[in-house]
Amino acid sequence: MEIYVGNLAYATNDEGLKAAFAAFGEVTAVRVVTDRMTGRSKGFGFVTMPDAAQAQAAIDALNGHELDGRTLRVNESQPKPREDRGGRGGFGGRGGRGGFGGGRGGFGDRPRRETRW
Repeated sequence: MEIYVGNLAYATNDEGLKAAFAAFGEVTAVRVVTDRMTGRSKGFGFVTMPDAAQAQAAIDALNGHELDGRTLRVNESQPKPREDRGGRGGFGGRGGRGGFGGGRGGFGDRPRRETRW
């Protein structure tokens, strides 16, 4: 079962989170989500526990519990449905037009603006 853990302290790392959940059973994966640019924690993470009963016991015990000075918000992770964006992507390439404005002459959906020098 995958478990969402929110309101993490920025100092909390994978090892600290794993230690908190390991008290309730086997933990197969832990991931504190970090910002790609700074490497700093985004304040939430995910824990995977194979046994559903142990996972539920951890959720019940740790939801509202304090870890590293922050009160945790713990619940079963709910998969977010992905919306079909269509198209091929790129900058402004929505609706299947391709990237870089879809050949309309600019970045995005706006038409070109005349510039006077």
